[in-house]
Amino acid sequence: MDFDFSDEQEQLRDAVRKWVDKGYTFERRKSIVQAGGFSREVFNELAELGLTGLYISDDDGGMGMGPVEGMVVMEELGRGIVLEPVTQSLIAGGVISGYAPAALKSAWLPKVAGGEALVVLAYQERKARYRLDVCEAKATQAGAAWAISGTKNMVPAGDQADAYLVPAMAGGKLAMFLVERSASGVSTQGYGTQDGSRAADVVFNNAAAQLVTAEGLTALEHAVDIGIAALCAQAVGVMDKTLAVTLEYMNTRKQFGVVISSFQALRHRAADLKMQLELARSMSFYASLKLNAPADERRRAMARAKYQLGQSMRAVSQQSVQLHGGIGVTDEYIVSHYFKTLTQMEMTFGDSLHHLGQVSERMQETAGVFA
Repeated sequence: MDFDFSDEQEQLRDAVRKWVDKGYTFERRKSIVQAGGFSREVFNELAELGLTGLYISDDDGGMGMGPVEGMVVMEELGRGIVLEPVTQSLIAGGVISGYAPAALKSAWLPKVAGGEALVVLAYQERKARYRLDVCEAKATQAGAAWAISGTKNMVPAGDQADAYLVPAMAGGKLAMFLVERSASGVSTQGYGTQDGSRAADVVFNNAAAQLVTAEGLTALEHAVDIGIAALCAQAVGVMDKTLAVTLEYMNTRKQFGVVISSFQALRHRAADLKMQLELARSMSFYASLKLNAPADERRRAMARAKYQLGQSMRAVSQQSVQLHGGIGVTDEYIVSHYFKTLTQMEMTFGDSLHHLGQVSERMQETAGVFA
């Protein structure tokens, strides 16, 4: 199997990396955090690069690319710990393209691709505990019209989004709907999250909705799997940069007149972190390559990948802070922001313990050895 990237993929990586290096400095990021954790200006810049339309076909105004290109993009955005939720645009593009009726596709896909509309997945509820089949939100139908009532928590940029993909129970079965934030009956309460980004609790009170698909659980699982693959790639970018900054610090910080990178015990710890990063990178490749696999195979792959990424994120973030000492937890120093980002990522789309359970439940007769 050829794991080399194509010239087009390398050009895409180079374009995103240049934007991150020049257009998304640490100082700009801090100003966005202070302003609330989301910048429509930055989101528009990402849209101009074509990133919001990555999974949307050319006919609908997108770039018509696939999971490997998504992995390349998210890894570079991770290196800059970019706050704006590009992952949500990937999810919206994938779900609307794959499940929505033609009229809804033509109305929303060009807007998502061009960055005119930020559509985010609003699926988490307090009682669900990462389970996708647990949902208290209800949808009712009156003629051809639908209305949703319920509360969704921790919705990314929920008070800034233009619309939501909302799973809700309809006639005893989970369905997926699209609800505009401007619809009557929608209210939001926004707040900053631990990593500096923005989220909101969104309340739907008999809010007008458009049916995306009656096969809501299938669409929701696919949406979350797109999110997991993107998050894995983004986490690799964050960890890559975290380790680079840590090694640079070790090569300049002196104790007893010598740089601390000369101490054998610390060199061993750094080597362990490099191994964790490469394990994470290989599982990120695995997740992206399995994103278009049949549903059962895809779900197993995402659980495996997210579990390993969770272990690697915890090791790299915590040990990098330890290797820095006190400076590693100061707000002025970038490593503390890498730490917070990786800590939040470990709990996004299901934490490590949840996915370990998923791996166990999905083991086949071979116990996964040859699966």
